[in-house]
Amino acid sequence: MTKGLDKEGSLENRVGKGDTTPQIIPPHGGYNDLRSYQMTEIIHDGTVVFCGRFLDPRSRTNDQMIQAARSGKQNIAEGSMASGTSRKTELKLVGVARASLEELLLDFQDYLRQHGLPPWGKDHPQARMVRGLCYEKNRSYLTYRTYIEAPASAEVAANTIICLVHQANYLLDQQLRALEQRFLNEGGFTEKLYQARQQMRNSSRKP
Repeated sequence: MTKGLDKEGSLENRVGKGDTTPQIIPPHGGYNDLRSYQMTEIIHDGTVVFCGRFLDPRSRTNDQMIQAARSGKQNIAEGSMASGTSRKTELKLVGVARASLEELLLDFQDYLRQHGLPPWGKDHPQARMVRGLCYEKNRSYLTYRTYIEAPASAEVAANTIICLVHQANYLLDQQLRALEQRFLNEGGFTEKLYQARQQMRNSSRKP
């Protein structure tokens, strides 16, 4: 059931108990509970802080990085809300979120390379420590704050966010595969609308 819609507001109670009309618009939203959204929110907050510390606020790179981080978060939310009436749109927007994070990943990697700072390998002690924080309960930007804000260096801050982007990309890849499979198995809003109309027509023809 969609959050904010209690039992009294359910389709069954609105049209009358015993009504057999299928629910055309399925439960949707609830993006705040998605691990991918939670991770991209942290990435967005961290990117804003990183850019404020290490980039010229008037530079195009500053604007592009913040926009890419924001796009990752916002498109997941928009896709989740659109899923009730268009799973195709949801799939598209989650794909846009994934592409935005890839763009952000490249920007952080470029920063390290252009400033002569070493990227962390997957077995780097600090990289393993940052990745391990994903198991913390009630994770938020505060969980990673000491790795991004002063006195953390640009190397530590950039590599920390790179670790987070890799984790978010992994979650989004899984989410995209699940959305694709659901779309293939269940169809989208148009198919459900057609089925509902056919069912109502068949019911009305019964003596």
